[in-house]
Amino acid sequence: QLQLVESGGGLVQPGGSLRLACAASGFTLPDYGIGWFRQAPGKEREGVSCISSVGSTKYVDSVKGRFTISRDIVKNTVYLQMNSLKPEDTAVYFCAASLRRRWFQTSLTPTDFGSWGQGTQVTVSS
Repeated sequence: QLQLVESGGGLVQPGGSLRLACAASGFTLPDYGIGWFRQAPGKEREGVSCISSVGSTKYVDSVKGRFTISRDIVKNTVYLQMNSLKPEDTAVYFCAASLRRRWFQTSLTPTDFGSWGQGTQVTVSS
């Protein structure tokens, strides 16, 4: 059974940094792609970044140059390094695995993913 657990959220001032972690179990990372998504109150879930089975990455325009997705195969964990955080980055952040095994494409569409984690809150405020 594929399981994902997010961690690393918290309260940070504008301009600060956080690193989120998505620990996977029940599968190994190269078998599935991983996506990071976020949902702010009253808004739809938004794709933030993803990494495919072969390591290709994609970012939503609003985080390009500020966020970096990476993975540690040994630890079976995907990270989202978030720098230069802005108040509009405030949301609950979720990770999810691609529905398709050996997923060689990239997508920020939530319906391409399943096995969602429980989410971690990120609040950017002074």
